[in-house]
Amino acid sequence: MRRFSVLMAVSTASFLALSSLLAVSNAQAVPQAAAQPSNVARAVGTIKSISGNTIVLALDGGAELTVLVQDETKLLQVAPGQKDLKDAVPIQLQVLQPGDRILVRGKSAADGKSTLAASIFSMKQSDITQKQAKDREEWQRHGVGGVVSAVDAPTGKITLTLSALGEKKSVAILLSKETIARRYAADSVKFDDAKIAPLDQIKPGDQLRARGTKNADGSELTALEMVSGTFRNIAGLVSKVDAAAGTVTVEDAASKKSVTVRITPESQLRKLPQPMAQRIAMRLKGVSADATPQPGAGASTPGLTPGQAGSPAGRPASGSSDGRPGAGAGGFGGMGRSGGPTDLQQAMSRLPALTLADIQKGEAVMVVTTEGSASSAPFAITLLSGVEAILEASPKNSASTLLSPWSLSGGEGGEGANP
Repeated sequence: MRRFSVLMAVSTASFLALSSLLAVSNAQAVPQAAAQPSNVARAVGTIKSISGNTIVLALDGGAELTVLVQDETKLLQVAPGQKDLKDAVPIQLQVLQPGDRILVRGKSAADGKSTLAASIFSMKQSDITQKQAKDREEWQRHGVGGVVSAVDAPTGKITLTLSALGEKKSVAILLSKETIARRYAADSVKFDDAKIAPLDQIKPGDQLRARGTKNADGSELTALEMVSGTFRNIAGLVSKVDAAAGTVTVEDAASKKSVTVRITPESQLRKLPQPMAQRIAMRLKGVSADATPQPGAGASTPGLTPGQAGSPAGRPASGSSDGRPGAGAGGFGGMGRSGGPTDLQQAMSRLPALTLADIQKGEAVMVVTTEGSASSAPFAITLLSGVEAILEASPKNSASTLLSPWSLSGGEGGEGANP
């Protein structure tokens, strides 16, 4: 799932760095601004192909732009995260490859489909990948994520309730003038769409992830960077699947209302195998994960009949019990017995992906969605099925809060996700 993906800053290091360079190049051009023609163009995207002196650029908005490189075009290579051009290295056109990220400044054609390049700033795809991995590790090692329970704007303190299996823990997030605080758009979990936002926009119930320095016992974190957003957690039975419209309607067990969510290419759809779901349920009940699940566990889920427990219509659950993803004691299905509760989101990322066609009416699901608006239905960020046992074990049908809108795992669904 492409986000926050993640999720958070990991998947967008190249975009942020290029945006910074765009700001720098704009500032450098200010003295000449009055003399610039109105057709001066600036574009950021990924190189799709190169032929001779012509680059086909896939813009971040989805369109394509033809970039014509001249003999006098200035080409510079910069490292992801670089804040200025002092360490930029001059390169030749032949160095550029498909997959590299570039920022182009030049003169736009009348139809807006091509640009005569005056300068090109590039980032190698391999450098971006390494930067993403490093950033993701930083967020994993020095970050926390959870639900905002209190905001004290005068003191710059946010109390965060962490989402962990079988336990509750609060962490105080301490902000300073140096803290970079971003907030997601109402209908997006792309970090590219997150904007710098003041503390007064954060409210209890929001999801928040912060990265910084923890104190000795982990009860406080002085934030260097954080991102927040308002998301919805839904848990209940699927009442309708509309493949043509790309939507799923869920009877939310908490609100007793029908909620229709859109499934997009960025939605993360997964199914828990029963052994793993039962182990999570036992953790929620305070039972050791070493205990043997009893036959029929999960059959008394509120709103479900005994015949609905497990996979619907006899459809087998994803994963297996032989040590593969979703396996029992030997796999992550053991839920981190030796190292404490495992982040459910990380475990989820290892499960095989589902499609809309795999979701069945009457199936129990947990969903995290965007906030949505009056004119637009929310879209599913994460949809997890195979959760009957978890819903039965979770008090007051709050099991869906185990899910986060961000993934801290590696791969395409990284925190972009996941900052």
